[in-house]
Amino acid sequence: MTKKKNVLFIMCDQLRYDYLSCAGHPTLKTPNIDSLAARGVRFANCYVQSTVCGPSRMSAYTGRYVRSHGSTQNGIPLRVGEPTMGDHLRELDVRCALIGKTHMVADQEGMQRLGIDPDSIIGVHVAQCGFEPYERDDGLHPSTDYDADPVYDTYLRDHGFDADNPWEHWANSGEGEDGENLNGWLLAHADKAARIPQEHSETPYMTRRAMRFIEEAESRGQSWCAHLSYIKPHWPYIVPAPYHDMYSAKDVKPAVRAVSERDNPHPVLAAYQRERYSVNFSRDEVRERVVPAYMGLIKQIDDQMGVLFRFLEERGLFENTMIVFTSDHGDYLGDHWLGEKYMFHDVSVKVPLIVYDPSPAADATRGAVMDHLVEMIDMAPTFLDYLGGGAKPHVLEGRSVLSLLRGEKSSSWRRFAVSEYDYSGERARLALALPVGDCRLFMITDGRHKLVTGPGVAPILFDLAADPDELVDLGRDPGKADAIHRLETALERWLQTPANRITVSDTWVTSADEKFPHFDPLIEQGVLIGYWDEAELAGQYAARERWLAKR
Repeated sequence: MTKKKNVLFIMCDQLRYDYLSCAGHPTLKTPNIDSLAARGVRFANCYVQSTVCGPSRMSAYTGRYVRSHGSTQNGIPLRVGEPTMGDHLRELDVRCALIGKTHMVADQEGMQRLGIDPDSIIGVHVAQCGFEPYERDDGLHPSTDYDADPVYDTYLRDHGFDADNPWEHWANSGEGEDGENLNGWLLAHADKAARIPQEHSETPYMTRRAMRFIEEAESRGQSWCAHLSYIKPHWPYIVPAPYHDMYSAKDVKPAVRAVSERDNPHPVLAAYQRERYSVNFSRDEVRERVVPAYMGLIKQIDDQMGVLFRFLEERGLFENTMIVFTSDHGDYLGDHWLGEKYMFHDVSVKVPLIVYDPSPAADATRGAVMDHLVEMIDMAPTFLDYLGGGAKPHVLEGRSVLSLLRGEKSSSWRRFAVSEYDYSGERARLALALPVGDCRLFMITDGRHKLVTGPGVAPILFDLAADPDELVDLGRDPGKADAIHRLETALERWLQTPANRITVSDTWVTSADEKFPHFDPLIEQGVLIGYWDEAELAGQYAARERWLAKR
């Protein structure tokens, strides 16, 4: 291996953990992603820290839980001063670049208060999750302010695809028989081909941009971390030919749901089942039209992984580049009578995670599937570890998975995984008549049971061993009181230990321990306080002198 090391951090948006052939999907074939799994390790139990794009990604980029970094919902800025992956890796002289989506909202008020020029190098890093924005594209409707001037729109216009909003008009709309525009946001048009030729669509475009960045960094001899962040298979559910009709209704897996889930459901679950996207995804005809498009978007991503991996092979970059393939959350697609991703069933909160470590030390685990409870916050400390940086447990709440990749036995791996959701901005708050501060849900799982709880609502409990599809809520079952209590105790412990002291390390705190010889209460260091009189103080001075004389 060369001395220079790199990281390629690939993140899809809204990709379910079970929509890969290596994860057991019966008809969707993803040979290129599978090939990465064969070269690395597939983690079968990776949980994100929130089931919403923004907070989930902020946790990935900071290596910190939502309760610690404070960006609890889409549109809530990541505050100035939160250390990010880019900050940590730049200390190692690693060029850390974004190619694609972050869903980051800059803390403009905080930057103004601190006198940080948004156009300065520091201001750009603060506004872009610590990344160099090689190209940012959040793939959102232009009425939002995530992408003020997306480069992709300019690219489309330069290639003859002009419109007020080329991203929407060409890449995310279909075309009717008379040439009329068919809105790709509407689920009814998911079976249409997007108007854009596939080579100009978002996924191939962003793949090329990533390869361009890598070529540039390599030509300069730079160690790099490229965050290739696709905006698909997130809605709009529309895909260019030939992917639009590769799959059909016969390829759609039956929805994982039971009539009993609508019979006296948990109030929060009931509120989300009533949302329009859930009502529509509960219709079979909607699933039969949308899910094939979702699968086509994934197939396109897999084909682009083939392009990207060949590019890396030709340059020998598999020899010194750690590669991670994952997603920011899943998609209900009608399971449990839900659409979108806002609750905590595995189809939403569990994501695919494949990690390829090129080090010879990882040879013994290649192709393995590991069941350890892994969290998305583990990626930042893993990259830091792989690139030779020191651990920062006072800042990074995740754990490096390098020891797992290299087959090292660990009896102290985490026993619980945690995720959070702030639903104060959702209609569920109004339905439940709860104050804003109480609209927080927490999920904790030990791999056997999963508990969902929060202020003002009853707990939800699933027995994952007996009920892997999570169809039966045991939160009101008296026979499960012990399991609920155990998980509630673990969650309370977790809530009591946020990583808020980030300005100094644990080593800084413990560095004075040696000044307390043998923890002898008669010998004190530093400022002497609490003494009664001169005689007591003189005794302390004498004890010090005796100790010093023995050293």
